Amino acid sequence: MLEFLRLCFHITRRNWTVYRKDLIANISPTIADPALVLVSLGLGLGAFVAQIDGMTYMQFLAPGLTVATSLFTSFFETSYGFYVRMSFENVFKAMLTTPIGSREIIIGELFWVGLKGAVMAVGVAIVLAVCGLMVNPWLIPALATVGFLVAVPCGAMGLLATAQVRNINQFQTVYSFIIAPLYFLSGIFFPIEQMSAPIRFIAELFPLINGVRLAQALFWSRGIAEAFLVQGGILILQCTVFSAIAYKRVQKKLIT
Repeated sequence: MLEFLRLCFHITRRNWTVYRKDLIANISPTIADPALVLVSLGLGLGAFVAQIDGMTYMQFLAPGLTVATSLFTSFFETSYGFYVRMSFENVFKAMLTTPIGSREIIIGELFWVGLKGAVMAVGVAIVLAVCGLMVNPWLIPALATVGFLVAVPCGAMGLLATAQVRNINQFQTVYSFIIAPLYFLSGIFFPIEQMSAPIRFIAELFPLINGVRLAQALFWSRGIAEAFLVQGGILILQCTVFSAIAYKRVQKKLIT
């Protein structure tokens, strides 16, 4: 078991070594995108939106934008990033000639995106808290857990996409019909209760909506224990299920 964990850690460390070479360029979209959305919608559209549950529109947007960071960070890493490493750079073929196997590669990649999602979520939360959009900034470290629990199943979705596409351009279809709808219809921009029952049902099947609810509990300091019990439990289940499915599909792709 210790040897397995050590080999998984090698995958994570390798990805971090490559990532940090262009650290500023890599993290700038993660910080800039939520900031632009917050300014354009929070300040622009927010001037025309009445308060939601006693909060300004900017305060309502903040938790969801924090969690969305984990979604995009993990999905693009395990879709485009994983595909490039597998098909163009042949990184995994080289790894498979060592004691590292397909299991260590997949688990190591998921652990990497989990850590990455956790750090990015905390980074965005710090910026938003400085702007006065978080009731209790001392709860920021807890958002690392939320970021991790959202990033792992979303990363598994990226791996599933990698297992299905036949060329790199097909990721655009996955993004347009799965990731983008999740982003817009998971309670980030408006209360999900306003949507029709079928849309709410579909949204509940995916990780982002539970991450948004958990982040909202932390940002607004409301029902935190219940949110961790319910939404946290669902996210752990989704981590397990999505990762198991992704493992079976991607393993075949790696060894062929």
